[in-house]
Amino acid sequence: MTRMTALSNPLLLGFEDIERLIDRAAKGGGDGYPPYNIERIADPNDGSVSDLLRITLAVAGFSRDDLEITLEDKQLTIRGKQQDDKARDFIYRGIASRQFSRTFVLADGIEVKSADLANGLLAIDLQRLEPERLIRRIEIGRTTGAKANGT
Repeated sequence: MTRMTALSNPLLLGFEDIERLIDRAAKGGGDGYPPYNIERIADPNDGSVSDLLRITLAVAGFSRDDLEITLEDKQLTIRGKQQDDKARDFIYRGIASRQFSRTFVLADGIEVKSADLANGLLAIDLQRLEPERLIRRIEIGRTTGAKANGT
């Protein structure tokens, strides 16, 4: 049995990859930890609103060595794993020290520019590159009458 989706329309050819991306995004929702923001940031050159995006994750207690950022097949994954400090004897532990994995699916043309960690916030800057506009004329081939009639 074939699954019908909005992208199954016969006029939308070759959009199977988008369906797979939507499925991956839905599965990567996670449990809400760590919290994050996504914002459009001003262009550093002129201060205008641009195609620069920033994902900021609250990762208090994690060091650079505890964090890993990977980009594979349009999927940006941020993982955090802290080493448990056996030398410390906690009376109360309210600061989370659990591992996490947060995934973002990026569209075509989105490029990861940088990642910085400061004051417990991990900031990942992204930029949307302007796609090249392409117009191509398709020539119509000439066929003989016999070939066109199927004989």
